[in-house]
Amino acid sequence: MLLNKLLARDEHVCPWWMAWTFDNPLRKLFQDPERILENYVREGMTVADIGCGMGYFSVAMAKMVGPAGRVLSVDLQEKMLEYLKKRASRAGVTERITTVLAEPDDIKITGQVDFVLAFWMVHEVKDIPRFFGQVARSLKSGGKMLYVEPRMHVTQKRFEEILGHAKAAGFSVNDGPKIGMSRAAILQRN
Repeated sequence: MLLNKLLARDEHVCPWWMAWTFDNPLRKLFQDPERILENYVREGMTVADIGCGMGYFSVAMAKMVGPAGRVLSVDLQEKMLEYLKKRASRAGVTERITTVLAEPDDIKITGQVDFVLAFWMVHEVKDIPRFFGQVARSLKSGGKMLYVEPRMHVTQKRFEEILGHAKAAGFSVNDGPKIGMSRAAILQRN
């Protein structure tokens, strides 16, 4: 039981202190944000990073959207958002990032966005159909979502099941980019 908790195999939200294990400079060797997002995030866009954690992708997206763009960084944990704010300040992109403290059943995005990133977090969501419904409503028509899960936690079968919920919410599903240690799909709002 303890091993399952430490390896994050039980259904739960990754604790803020555990994020340090994968949110560090070495991560760029196998998960480079600019390379992963270059085909989806453009200058001037409004984008959302749901389950943003300490801001690994949020800060990169803030640089990519430029001064006219905006990043909504959404997380359930205030500590994650606090660290993200410090990281954004050090990177000089504070004015481009809006932090959003979500609730377990509400992503709290008001308005519409051009792109959504959900990286290694959907498997932690209790009500996945509701989640995808909220994301679909937050995306502009034709908007895209990059959905990524860790291979170590999400089997191919489970990944396909989750994609079924995305389809039911009105998304078309396409292969995603190759991302180290991950399964990925591009979802497009119909």
